[in-house]
This record gives sequence, C-alpha cells and structure tokens, in this order.
Amino acid sequence: MKIAILSRNSNLYSTRRLAEEVTRAGHEVLIVDHSLCDLLIEQEGPSIIYKGQKVEGVDAIIPRIGASVTFYGTAVVRQFELMGAFSAVNSQAIVRSRDKLRSLQILSKNGLGMPKTAFTNFSKGGEKQLVEQVGGAPLIIKLLEGTQGLGVVLAETKKAAQSVVEAFHGLKARIIVQEFIKEAKGADIRAFVVNGKVVGAMKRQGAEGEFRSNLHRGGVATVIKLSRQEKQAALNAAKALGLDVAGVDLLQSARGPLILEVNSSPGLEGIEQATGVNIAAEIIKYVTEGVKKKSSKHSKNQ
Repeated sequence: MKIAILSRNSNLYSTRRLAEEVTRAGHEVLIVDHSLCDLLIEQEGPSIIYKGQKVEGVDAIIPRIGASVTFYGTAVVRQFELMGAFSAVNSQAIVRSRDKLRSLQILSKNGLGMPKTAFTNFSKGGEKQLVEQVGGAPLIIKLLEGTQGLGVVLAETKKAAQSVVEAFHGLKARIIVQEFIKEAKGADIRAFVVNGKVVGAMKRQGAEGEFRSNLHRGGVATVIKLSRQEKQAALNAAKALGLDVAGVDLLQSARGPLILEVNSSPGLEGIEQATGVNIAAEIIKYVTEGVKKKSSKHSKNQ
C-alpha cells in the first residue's frame, strides 16, 4: 500500500512520526509538499504533477494542511480524492473546520455546548451591543484567521472590550467575541479523535498570568482521563464537522464541557508526549482499514 503524507516540512514531528508508522506497518510512504503540486484537470481525468513527475498509485493520503494554505491544500486533497485515494480527512471537512464562524454555527445547530459567541458586520457604534450580547466583560476577542493562540485577546473591562473591537473593525479584520469562562482558570482539554474514538486526551494549562493554554504560548500539558460527558462532547463535535481525525479543544465549565475549536490537522508531539499513546499508529491503522473497506466496496460494485 502506498500512503502519501501531505506536508510542507518533512522534518516536523507529526510528519516524521506518521512516516515512521507507515513504514513500521509495512507500507510505502511518500511525503508530498502540497504547495508544490500542479493539478491537471482534463477530459482524461484529474492528475497531479509533483516535482516534474506524475503522482501515481497512491492508495491513501494523510493531509497535514496548514491554515495559511487551506485553499490550495484542500484543492490538492480533493484532487487525490477524485483520483480514487482514501483520505484520512475529507477535503470538505477541512474547509468546514477551518472557517471558525462556520464551524461554530454547525456545532450550535447540533446542540453542542460552547461559550456564547457573537459576530457582526463592521457596523459603526455596534461595539457596545456586541459586548453585551455575550454577557459583558471580561470577554475573549478572536481573529477568525488566528491560529495557535495568535490573534486572541482577553478584554477585562467593557471599555477595553469596546476599544479592541473598534480597533479590529477599523482594520477591517473579522472577529468573533466570546464569553470568558472564568472557572476554566486558563486551562483547556485537547481530545484526539480517530475514527469515532477518543484515542488520547491532555489538559493544557496556560503559563502563569496567561489565559491562553496553547503549548506554543508556553502552556504545559498533562494526561487527563475524560469524563463520559467530555468524551461524548468531543466525539459529537468531530462528527458534526465530518472529521474522522481531529483535535477537539474544550473547556471545563460549571455547565459542562464547552467546545472551543475542532482542528483538522492536530499536532502529535504534545499529545503523544503527554499521554504516552502512539497516536500516529492509531491514524495509520484507521487509514489502512479505510483503504481496505473502500477496495472491498469497489469490488462488490463491479
């Protein structure tokens, strides 16, 4: 079986670990920088040219698409799908999850717990109303395009919140405003979902004086045993967005688990080191089973 990992950097921990487990499982691994792929679309069918060579015989792909190249990356994933390759993460699900506003709308529609969130157009004088809609200060203001904790601001007073919202709107930057969950105490949970199962979970605690728990911002990760309610919330969130491999971030609150975000290309380093679980092997197992099921279904339909 030939499995391609779509990654712009073969030296990244997640890419290396996935490649190791593909080889360990006895399969051929191919690391493809999706940003360097050319897509051919013609009557004979779709094809991909990578470094001057046509890519052929790929049974499955594992997309590791960064937020900055979502549009082109998902086009490459879609091309592989149209060529018959099994994808660990569906191209449409990547697009769905990358749009923070759209994903929150879908989670809300499915009745999942989340911090109260408001979004508005660049309406002059609407800052005060936006702040009130989520219960006032303190509150969180997030850039829709932000990643890894960047573009996230804690406004501790109504006046500060209104000023920050006004500043972002002045820059024509799209933002969402969310209620601040005080009882979370600067910590969140990352649940790693593979094929309808939570295969690992960690609690991330923000550095002292830091409300963001991201490991990139100096947070510390420890293993955690999820409650039944937390586990179900993570599974429901991944399912709602159509993601078979996902990192679900949630907060512990007085009213139960609240979904913050669902990541379609979650990193493996923090979760593997915190839990000791071979997450990469779980992903490869799911991918190989997916290829076999697809092949079996194709044979029956012939």
